[in-house]
Amino acid sequence: MKRLNPLYVGVALVSLLLFFALKLSGVKEELALAKEEYKESALAINELSSLKGAYLGKEEVKKSLQRILTHSSLKGANIEQKLKTNSIMLSASSIDKESLNSLMSKLLNGAYEIGTLNIKKLSDNKASLEVEIQW
Repeated sequence: MKRLNPLYVGVALVSLLLFFALKLSGVKEELALAKEEYKESALAINELSSLKGAYLGKEEVKKSLQRILTHSSLKGANIEQKLKTNSIMLSASSIDKESLNSLMSKLLNGAYEIGTLNIKKLSDNKASLEVEIQW
């Protein structure tokens, strides 16, 4: 029976060692990429959750709009509300500029998702308004 040459065994071990070293470096690069993707997705999730908390739900939107519309500066504005399945439509055929300014400052400074906003100037002191607020 012939013996194995120790040189062949050494070459085989060295080649296996090089093969596994290359595989290990490739896996390290993949791990670094996976860590970066995880950090990016974690940041995106945090941002989305904070945005979701910033916008109000259906009941909160209704309550806050009722509070805004019962404000003393908007009592004589004759603002109509039309409730839809996923939004509420506010409209006024003739609203004075002080009431419009007050309403718009409250709506734009609040956390509302405004779908459509149409303001048409009727005269120097009057305008028509249509606002759709979604939830």
